Amino acid sequence: MNENKYAKLEKEKSPQTPLLKNLFKAFLTGGIICLVGQLVSLFYIMFFDFTERTASNPTVATMIFFAMLLTGFGQYKKIGQFGGAGASVPITGFGNAVISSAIEHKTEGYVLGVGGNMFKLAGSVILFGVFSAFLVALIKTILVKLGVASW
Repeated sequence: MNENKYAKLEKEKSPQTPLLKNLFKAFLTGGIICLVGQLVSLFYIMFFDFTERTASNPTVATMIFFAMLLTGFGQYKKIGQFGGAGASVPITGFGNAVISSAIEHKTEGYVLGVGGNMFKLAGSVILFGVFSAFLVALIKTILVKLGVASW
């Protein structure tokens, strides 16, 4: 069987991907997660006297906490199966990756299993996030020192 014939056969036998349906589900799921984040942010602004700018830090922490709780109770997996890429909104996806690894390696013990494997998936995100923040801060500091930009 040649390559073209195989590709044609594969195309005939493969199930059709409901692209529009998947896009809608991802959009809906990501939108709901972002809506919850916005509501959490408004909660901090209204009840804890945060400003719009300062409410972002506790909002991020709260969204990670929500994702970790949902992962711990097995609900985030269902959300991910329904929403696909929409469920991997960076903040909640980060919390899911950390807790999923911890749950998966719990049988190996708390130190070597949970502690050693918890950041296997999320470690690269943390590393590149910290390194990128360092580079941006360094560039901005140099620009401020040269008088090109201001804080």
